[in-house]
Amino acid sequence: MAEADTGAQVICSQVSRKRKLSFIFFLLLSICIPRVHAQEGAQAASMTLDECIDYALVHQPYVNQSLIGISIAKTSNAINLAGWLPQVTGSASAIHYFQLPTSLVADSAGVRAPIPTHTGVVNTVIPELSATQTLFNPQLLYAAKAANLYVKEARQITDSARIFTIATVCKSFYNLLLTLAQINVLKEDTARLDRNVLDTHNQFIGGIVDETDYDEAVITLNTSKAQLKQQIENIAPQYAILKQAMGYPSKQQFNVMVDTAQMMQDIAFDTTQEMEFDHRIEYQQLQTAKKLQHELTGYYGLSFLPTVSAFYNYFYEYESNTSSGLFSTAYPYSYIGLSVNIPLFTGFSRIENIHKARLQERLLDWSQVSLKAEIYTEYTTALANYKSNLYSLQLLEDNEKRARNVYRIVSLQYKEGIVAYLNMIVAESNLITAEVGYTNALYQLLSSKIDLEKAMGDIPYNH
Repeated sequence: MAEADTGAQVICSQVSRKRKLSFIFFLLLSICIPRVHAQEGAQAASMTLDECIDYALVHQPYVNQSLIGISIAKTSNAINLAGWLPQVTGSASAIHYFQLPTSLVADSAGVRAPIPTHTGVVNTVIPELSATQTLFNPQLLYAAKAANLYVKEARQITDSARIFTIATVCKSFYNLLLTLAQINVLKEDTARLDRNVLDTHNQFIGGIVDETDYDEAVITLNTSKAQLKQQIENIAPQYAILKQAMGYPSKQQFNVMVDTAQMMQDIAFDTTQEMEFDHRIEYQQLQTAKKLQHELTGYYGLSFLPTVSAFYNYFYEYESNTSSGLFSTAYPYSYIGLSVNIPLFTGFSRIENIHKARLQERLLDWSQVSLKAEIYTEYTTALANYKSNLYSLQLLEDNEKRARNVYRIVSLQYKEGIVAYLNMIVAESNLITAEVGYTNALYQLLSSKIDLEKAMGDIPYNH
C-alpha cells in the first residue's frame, strides 16, 4: 500500500513538470497531422478521442447488434408470456352423409326385437368458437420470473460491447498518434541529418574531414529516411484499424485532433483504489447467469404441479336434409369447463432435470472462482504495467533532454575539429533513440492506463 501511495504522489508531481515539454510536443503533433494527410482532402473532418468514441457507440456494428439483442430479448419474453392471455380460435366443419348412420331402437312395448333406424340429417355445418384461459402453468410461471433477467442479460451484453469498443477505439487512437509522433521525430532527425551531410560534404571538399565521414553521414541520413518512409506508409493501416473500431466508412476520411491538456490529465491515475469484482461487467454477467440458472432449477422443482386452464366452446350448428334449406335454421349450443393436467409419471425426466440443473449451478459457482482469479491476474498485470510505464516515461524524458544537449555540444565540438565524426554518429543515434523511446513510453503509458481501467471495471461506457 505504501508503494501505491508513492506511485500516486509521483504521478501528481510529474504531471506539472512535464506540461511544458509535452505541450510543445503535442502542439507540433497537432500542427503536423493535417500536413501529413493533405492528400486526403481539405474537407476531411477532424475528430478528438471523445468524438471518436461517441461516433463508435452509435455506428459500431458490434454495439448495434447488441442493442438489437435487447429488442430480441423483450420480444422473446412477450412470446413466452403470451400463454397467460386468453387463447381464442375459430373453426368450422361441414358434413354430408351419403348414407345416414343406423341405430337400433328398442321396441317400446318390449315385444319385438330392436328396430334398425336411420338417425341424423344429411347435411350439417358447425361453426365453432373456442377460448381457453391458463390459470396455472409451471412453465409460464418460470417465464414470468425469468423475463427481467433475460432483458438484464441482454443489456449487460450491450454494456460489454460498449466497454470493448471504447477500449479498442482508445488504443487504436493512441497507436495512430504514436505513428504520427514518430513521423515528427523522424522528420526532425532527417532535417538535422540532411544539414549534417551538407556540412560534412563542405568539410570534405575543404579537406577538413576524409571521405569516410561524408559516407557515414549519408548512411545515417538514408537510414533515417527509410524509417520515416516506413512510418508514413503505416498511417493508412493505422487509420483503417481506427475506422474499423469506430464503424466509420472506409472510403471517408477524417483527421485526428489532440486535446493536449486533456491527454496530460489522462496520464494520471489513482493507484490506491481498491479493485472491486462487482465493477467488472464479466462478473455482473456471471451473476445474472447464476440467477437464471437458479430460476430454471426452481422450474424443474415445480414441474410436478398440474396445469390448470378454463375453456369455453360455442357452436352454431346448421342441419338440413336438403342443401337449399341448410342455413334456414340454426341450433346453437355452448358450454364451459375446467381442465386439469397432472404429470403423474414422466419417466424420471423431472428428477434428472433437477439433478442436471443443480450440477449446472455448481458449474457456475466454479466459473465464478475462476473468473475472480482471472480478473485479479489481469488487474495486477495492468497495474504493474502502468507503474513501470510511468517510471520509464520519467526516465526517458530525462534521457531525451540529456541526449539533445549532448548532441548539441558534440555537434559544436565536431565543427571545431575537436572530436571525430564517430562521436557525432553516436550522439545522433542516442538522440534518435531517446526521442523515439520517450514517444513510445508516452503512448504505452496511455494505453496501459486503458488496460488498468478496463481491469478495474472503471471505463465509463454511458457516453
